[in-house]
Amino acid sequence: MELLEIAKKRFSVREYTDQKVEPEKLNKILEAAHVAPTAANLQPLHLIVAQSDEALAKVGKAANIYNAPLAIIVCADHNKAWVRPFDKKQTGDIDASILTDHMMLQATEQGLGSVWVCYFKPDVLSKEFNLPSNLEPVNILVIGYSAEGEGDRNRFDTQRISMSDLLSYDKL
Repeated sequence: MELLEIAKKRFSVREYTDQKVEPEKLNKILEAAHVAPTAANLQPLHLIVAQSDEALAKVGKAANIYNAPLAIIVCADHNKAWVRPFDKKQTGDIDASILTDHMMLQATEQGLGSVWVCYFKPDVLSKEFNLPSNLEPVNILVIGYSAEGEGDRNRFDTQRISMSDLLSYDKL
């Protein structure tokens, strides 16, 4: 499948079957994370893969994970992230976003659904997983088999701003 087709197929799944994600599919998702680019190749990230009932319950204290069988907590490591010298912008959240997108698209390519969760209580995740202060949970990627079917691949015509509103060439 071409990348653009995978991107159009992907949608935010908020209802999952109870079927577990096979280890070989999870490994491909994690490999997609592993090859994701990061600023200055510093790789300032750590993933917590929650798939046991106990770990999923911990994640569920911080966010709605829609009864999915798998949740990946994406953390930025502030001790390792590149910092832009001009304005001191730390890029850990950007690196985490790129990595999450890679995983989300890989999950879609394998017939899995996902939803990128940013509405969560980071302090609860930090406490439940005993995270050191340098690790910031940036998002949670929830993954599993969709109980919602497939997304409408034509939805972008009505659910997105027009291309002319999205971009400009050579000037604003």
